[in-house]
Amino acid sequence: MQWKGRRQSNNIEDRRGGGARKVGGVSIFSLILALIVWKVFGISPETTLGVTEQITQNSQSAQAPAQETADQAETREFVATVLADTEDIWTPIFAQLGGTYQAPKLVMFSGAVQSACGSATSASGPFYCPADQKVYLDTSFFKAMRTQMGISGEKNSSELTRQDQAADFAQAYVIAHEVGHHVQTLLGISNEVRRAQANASEAAANNLSVRQELQADCFAGLWARHNHERTQFLEKGDIEEALDAAEKIGDDYLQHKSHGHTVPDSFTHGTSAQRQRWFYRGFETGDIKQCDTFATREL
Repeated sequence: MQWKGRRQSNNIEDRRGGGARKVGGVSIFSLILALIVWKVFGISPETTLGVTEQITQNSQSAQAPAQETADQAETREFVATVLADTEDIWTPIFAQLGGTYQAPKLVMFSGAVQSACGSATSASGPFYCPADQKVYLDTSFFKAMRTQMGISGEKNSSELTRQDQAADFAQAYVIAHEVGHHVQTLLGISNEVRRAQANASEAAANNLSVRQELQADCFAGLWARHNHERTQFLEKGDIEEALDAAEKIGDDYLQHKSHGHTVPDSFTHGTSAQRQRWFYRGFETGDIKQCDTFATREL
């Protein structure tokens, strides 16, 4: 996958470490400033903290953490490039649909993170929070993809210098999938799914979750198709790399590997074959209408 030299998105919040020390989620600088403003002007500390923390968050967007290593810098640049690619593809698609694409923020973190959907750790894997419309990514997941999940980079070449991670297009697929969930939020699909799940049995709710995840896979494939037409970024073996990743994150694959058997009614993301099929459907057609997983009986 060729990714270097293209535009990098500014919609990145880098929370991987560095910067001001924080106490209880509030920087020491913000706390001191709030107390001074309270004593001098009589403005409540809560008000000041809210303003200063918002300013701090905005100023941290797209900035590197303190003492960033070369590997961290390359990862940040890669993630920012892929995110920019998704922006450049979904913006015209939404325009064709008569809407406006509002790009999500992507939060890079290490170890643990607080989102509007609650706290999460690296073990949660990458996720999208519709409440704040942000994608959350601990980039150590890229290493886990290779070392723990067996998603190697042997099927293609990579511009990334690190060799202990999954190849770059498998990583791009993960980002594009999470952005696919953002697309679902903007289109109102996510809200419809949540409403339907509220009155459904557990098995039916899980089936709706599977359809939502498979649609995000299809959206990722659609993105890859249009981005290749725009930039010619794909290289031989890239699609096979994504299909390998889709196989190894399928519910049946993971359950069988973990427990030696599968429980289909408990699936929430889809089988390996389903995830591969819907990713490839999006890539092959490039048509958002072909990604309607909710309108088909057979997945």
